[in-house]
Amino acid sequence: MADRASRRRRSGGHAGNTARRAGRVIEQMPWSPPVNIDRPVEPLNAEGVAAIHEGAMRILEDIGIAILNPEALALFRQAGCIIDGEVVRCDRDFIIEMVAKAPAQFTLTPRNPDRQITVGGDTLLFGNVSSPPNYWDMQIGKKVSGTREMCRNLLKLTQYFNCIHFAGGYPVEPVDIHASVRHLDVLYDKLTLTDKVMHAYSLGRERVEDVMEMVRIAGGLTHEEFDASPRMYTNINSTSPLKHDHPMLDGWMRCARRGQGCVVTPFTLAGAMAPVTMAGAVAQSLAEGLIAIALAQYINPGCPCVIGTFTSNVDMKSGAPAFGTPEYMRATQMTGQLARFYGLPMRSSGVCAANVPDGQAMWETSNSLWAAVQSGSNMVYHAAGWLEGGLIASPEKFIMDCEVLQQIQRYMDPALTATGPDEIALEAIREVGHSGHFFGIQHTQDRYPTAFYQPFLSDWKNFEGWEVAGSIWTAERAHRLYKDILADYAPPPMDPAIREELEAFVARRKEEGGAPTDF
Repeated sequence: MADRASRRRRSGGHAGNTARRAGRVIEQMPWSPPVNIDRPVEPLNAEGVAAIHEGAMRILEDIGIAILNPEALALFRQAGCIIDGEVVRCDRDFIIEMVAKAPAQFTLTPRNPDRQITVGGDTLLFGNVSSPPNYWDMQIGKKVSGTREMCRNLLKLTQYFNCIHFAGGYPVEPVDIHASVRHLDVLYDKLTLTDKVMHAYSLGRERVEDVMEMVRIAGGLTHEEFDASPRMYTNINSTSPLKHDHPMLDGWMRCARRGQGCVVTPFTLAGAMAPVTMAGAVAQSLAEGLIAIALAQYINPGCPCVIGTFTSNVDMKSGAPAFGTPEYMRATQMTGQLARFYGLPMRSSGVCAANVPDGQAMWETSNSLWAAVQSGSNMVYHAAGWLEGGLIASPEKFIMDCEVLQQIQRYMDPALTATGPDEIALEAIREVGHSGHFFGIQHTQDRYPTAFYQPFLSDWKNFEGWEVAGSIWTAERAHRLYKDILADYAPPPMDPAIREELEAFVARRKEEGGAPTDF
């Protein structure tokens, strides 16, 4: 068994092979999760941090959180928390003691160890769009329900782009697969079409256990090896205001017991599921997140946890969610301050409310992404491909977003702020003097291929050149790239024995009925 596992590990493939193939369609930046070299934006002073912390603690102590999972309720009772029906009130000392056990940084290692990622510290990780039920592309021209083929194509983009560091949930929900077995087919596709870190939906026992087993098989790991370090992760959402439901907590506790990554992201829309004020919405979000992290640490001290934020606002005229707003940006930055206060890694999102990949889509998403950077986020969900407040996935938007992600990666390159003699370039300045230009001098010639960011999607021609080239707008250029990438795509290598074992597992679990669809 050990020899077989070792053989499997050696056959996992290498990120470099994918990077070399990427040049066939575009010249993209290499696989290199960026390190955030900037100081985070901190809109709160010390009194503001203390006030929001106090608000979160008062919510946990005085108001409480409804815990709709009996097993979790029993654990809180065992821990000495006050239980009133399904409402749990926790002493702040318990919360702070438990949260302090969570690591400030950890690694997630997928089947290809070259794709290992570090969560926490100054590392900035981007993930694909996750969970929209609908799909839009320029060829179809309308919003349609997601299918397995659409999901597979978006997974190919997830693998192709080096600026996407982890594979989140389903990039579009394949509603043509029955819900009882959907997770089996999609995880098989994810594990064979990509070699990046995997996600499991916490929707009851079967889905989480199936995903953990499939990730274990794909990595060629023994059960002991799988449990020894985080190989995948889950993300749960509280049911705001002030609830955690049964199936999500079930999956959360299962991942915590086996030491896998646990991300909790309250879905607090100010004015709807949270107070209309940003401070109140952030305090409520923190209370909902911290109680889940406390539960995970009570079950398995030291298990890797991430506090997430999805605090935005609604359009008070219609009640529709709004994203990439000034309020969203500030709430994300404020949550970042509190995440550092608690010593926790943080997750945020690259989101927008736009319905098609247009100007609104890009300015709202850019606002969201830069809020993630400014807040010191470590994991950025939905960083590529998200539309209509999470109801639509779009390949054109995915590719447009990846251009922005690469620019953020380049922005964080320490070379841009280097100040050695070569960078100050006094001799080059002296050589050019008071006339002439820098184009032809050796200092420029030695550096011009890598001196500046080179886009793969932006068009830097002047208007006349753009007209001669066909007057192609950005989304159409992205659509053409999408088709070219699909045509060029090749899956990462996988040992045939592992593939067969995965296929056999999926077939067996389907025969057993998969997972229940009612809770």
